Amino acid sequence: MGVRRDLEDRFDFEIVDEFLDHYAMMVEVMEPLIIDLEHVNQYPRSVEELFRIFHNIKSATNFLQIEPIIRLSTFVEDVLEQMRMSSGPSNEDTINWLLQISDVFQSWQEDLKLDSDLTKIEYNLLKLPDLEQN
Repeated sequence: MGVRRDLEDRFDFEIVDEFLDHYAMMVEVMEPLIIDLEHVNQYPRSVEELFRIFHNIKSATNFLQIEPIIRLSTFVEDVLEQMRMSSGPSNEDTINWLLQISDVFQSWQEDLKLDSDLTKIEYNLLKLPDLEQN
């Protein structure tokens, strides 16, 4: 039994299905928003939208009690909160780190779809990049 089956056992099917649809939409837009962080004119909108996405993922997974996703989305939300204080653009290390984070959320989307256990995250993702601007 994978994570999806566990969710369907504990929650109404419609709640799980709606979460999966919204999660997929949020994961789909992460990468373009992350790449836009390297452009000073797109930075404010992109960082705000990414913050909103990770906050929404955190809230939904908190309700559904999906601990790995809660923990990582909370961690990233905290980083994005720091980034909101900056006028941008982001440096290459930050963008690469966020792209790796996006890949994890993409893997988890596939895990949910296939009813697998959630893929473990690599320890190096828990080390913050240097958030200083270029």
